Amino acid sequence: MDLATGAILFVGDGKGADALKPFWKRLRGARSRIEAVALDMSPAYRAAVTKNLPKATMVYDRFHVVKLFNHNLAQLRRELYSQMKGRTERHMLKGIHWLLLKNPENLNEMRGEKERLEEALAFNQTLATAYYLKESLREQFWNCANYKEAARFLDEWIAEAKASGIRLIVGLALTMERHREGLLNYYHYPITTGPLEGTNNKIKTIKRQAYGYRDREFFKLKIMSLHQCTYSLTG
Repeated sequence: MDLATGAILFVGDGKGADALKPFWKRLRGARSRIEAVALDMSPAYRAAVTKNLPKATMVYDRFHVVKLFNHNLAQLRRELYSQMKGRTERHMLKGIHWLLLKNPENLNEMRGEKERLEEALAFNQTLATAYYLKESLREQFWNCANYKEAARFLDEWIAEAKASGIRLIVGLALTMERHREGLLNYYHYPITTGPLEGTNNKIKTIKRQAYGYRDREFFKLKIMSLHQCTYSLTG
């Protein structure tokens, strides 16, 4: 996808890096000059971009970074839950999975979600430490004033995460440290895969409304025209 126009440029088959081979060929033929690419931290995609766009700046997408942290946070909750033997202890951590993944501003106070989450975090210090590290990263790193401030924040955050002693969080801190440059490149090119994620949701909707497409090429044409159309999500 072209992040500037919203136009879908290519639809491949599959999820692996091989699905992009025809796209790289097309780019070479068009002599396109791409300055930056927003992507997740998948080794396969990093290698593909490095090989085919060696001069392009890679920007690791904030959506996928937070998604990775949420995955680790959910895993931590499961591990803590399995270690608890008392019914009261287990009750405190049961059913809060989605509350941990929600942004605090989206918690429904009428349903007691904020109170329920705060109660669970107050009960378990390990989970609270991991949760607040996630929120600190999400709220502050991509909102720094400039590159220098972001670099300082990221280095301090990594040090704090390592000092937590929580295995899953330490592992995540090491991942962030290895990909430090790609994370900070956001301050050279403030791009994300957000528009692409929104388009993926539209694709899922039209596929669901049609109960699937047996003609793959026709489905691709429908996808390619998405940025020119407005679809009704009702009926």
